[in-house]
Amino acid sequence: MAPEPPVSLLRVHARHAPWNARGLAAHVTALVDAAGIRPTNASARAIPTARAVRFYVATGLIDHPEGRGTAATYHYRHLLQLLAIKIRQREGQTLDGIRREMGELSGDLLEKRVAQSLAPALGSGADQSVMSGSDGPVIWHRIAVAEGIELSVRSDSAASDDDTLVAMREAVRAALGREEHR
Repeated sequence: MAPEPPVSLLRVHARHAPWNARGLAAHVTALVDAAGIRPTNASARAIPTARAVRFYVATGLIDHPEGRGTAATYHYRHLLQLLAIKIRQREGQTLDGIRREMGELSGDLLEKRVAQSLAPALGSGADQSVMSGSDGPVIWHRIAVAEGIELSVRSDSAASDDDTLVAMREAVRAALGREEHR
C-alpha cells in the first residue's frame, strides 16, 4: 500500500479545529517539535505562543479569527498560516518577507508548501501525538439554544460542567432577547 500524500496527512489536523489562540499555538508547537523546526533567525522563537498568534493577526500575517477577544476561534487556514510562518523563519525569512509571500499564496498552494515541508514528520507518524492529544476521543457537548442555534463545548473544557452549560444556554437565549427564541 502506497504511503498517504503529505497533504492528506496534514488535513487530518483540521478535525481538531476550531482552536482559541492558545490551542492553535499548542497544536502548531507540537507539529513544529515533531518536525524539528528551529528558526535560523535568533530573534524568532521556535515555538509560537498565544501572544505571537495575536501579534501575527494584528500585523496581517494571519487572517483575522472568527469572533473577538477570548471568543476568537481559529481554523485550519490559521493553522497553515502559522505553520508557514515558522517554516519560513526556519529558512531565514523575515516577517516582512513572509507577509509579502503569504499575500500571494492561494489556500491550496499554502497547504502544499506546508505539507511538503512537514512531509518527513507527517510520513513518519511523528505528528501522531498531536493528533491524539489525549488518551481518548474528544467528546463534545451539544446544547440546543433555539431553532437553528446550538452551543458546542468540548468535554475537557472547564466550561463543560452541567451548571455552566445551562448558564451559557440561558445567557445566549437572553442575548437573543425575543420570546420566540426561548
